[in-house]
Amino acid sequence: MFSGIPNNGSRSSKSLISFGFLPFLGNRMEEAVSAEPILNKDETLTRQSSFMGLKCWQWWLLVAVNIFFLLAGQAAAVLLGRFYYDKGGNSKWMATFVQTAAFPILFIPLFLISSSKEPSTTTPPSCIILASIYIALGVVLAGDNMLYSTGLLYLTASTYSLICATQLAFNAVFSFYINSQKFTALILNSVVILSLSAALVAINDDSEGSSGISKGKYAIGFICTLAASALYSLLLSLMQLSFEKVIKKETFSVVLEMQIYTSIVATCASLVGLFASGEWKTLHGEMNGFGKGRISYVMTLVWTAVAWQVCSVGVVGLIFLVSSLFSNVISTLSLAVVPIASVMVFHDEMNGVKVIAMLLAFWGFASYIYQNYLDDRKAIKAQTGADDNHSNDSSCF
Repeated sequence: MFSGIPNNGSRSSKSLISFGFLPFLGNRMEEAVSAEPILNKDETLTRQSSFMGLKCWQWWLLVAVNIFFLLAGQAAAVLLGRFYYDKGGNSKWMATFVQTAAFPILFIPLFLISSSKEPSTTTPPSCIILASIYIALGVVLAGDNMLYSTGLLYLTASTYSLICATQLAFNAVFSFYINSQKFTALILNSVVILSLSAALVAINDDSEGSSGISKGKYAIGFICTLAASALYSLLLSLMQLSFEKVIKKETFSVVLEMQIYTSIVATCASLVGLFASGEWKTLHGEMNGFGKGRISYVMTLVWTAVAWQVCSVGVVGLIFLVSSLFSNVISTLSLAVVPIASVMVFHDEMNGVKVIAMLLAFWGFASYIYQNYLDDRKAIKAQTGADDNHSNDSSCF
């Protein structure tokens, strides 16, 4: 899965269904504001002005390109992961490895923005402290990716993506205890509805179907995916805490560095697991017996790794262009993209229970987003001092 980037300094819950994972940073808001706005006008204007006077249509084109990267990369990565298992792949550690193995791709945007370093007013933490944070979070990320790989092995892509939607509920809970997020009626409604959605998927008889997965393995897949969603949400909150209390710096390059260094650690940990488990001995036979041939086996793994990092580039790009919450909102659209795509590609069954679970998930998501919309309005009023003062702004919104 992806490494996620928390909304640094915000009081809202973080990314929903992200597989491949970047910490989400946002500008610090006043304590009275309970969540980061979806489109913070001051934040957006500042970021637009940093793009050397781009016209609105050019700015929107960049936003559209990054949205495409996020949605296409995320959907492709999940579908390719399911394809790997369907055609004879069986190594959970290899599936874990490819989720972060293409991290060198992120050096491209890092080098492109390295010349525009922003001055820091805070004393940077020591290298030992930073290394300890990256190692700890990287190991957690590797374990989380392993749980996701196990879940995808035993579940259809549509069922898997629906369970991953519970990340929003877990994010709200962990953010309440770790990051002092305020619980409102709408957020509580979102948590309850998403929990009901997951419960429907749990009791749905999706085993012994076309995939031939037993009920026992289906239960393992469900538990692993649910646990992975909870662990990933905890990871996001811990990342936010690290940015707030230790790193104390919120720039595009710092976000990329967090993603790159934690991915390096996670990749190394996955390699250790691959060799320690003995799965590396079966890879040659796995490649020879792959349903579409040896070349297809290699290309499936390569493009799965690339797809995760394309998604990561899209996530970071939207954070930089718009806001962290907007990036999370777009990421959540995969909740619809992946199940629908899996029906078309793998002919997954979308029975009535799954449809109801998906609708409940959208309901829970809409409740959460509406709460952030209300907080957005409150933040704009607090910053402008009047309801209509920003009507003449030169923003592209």
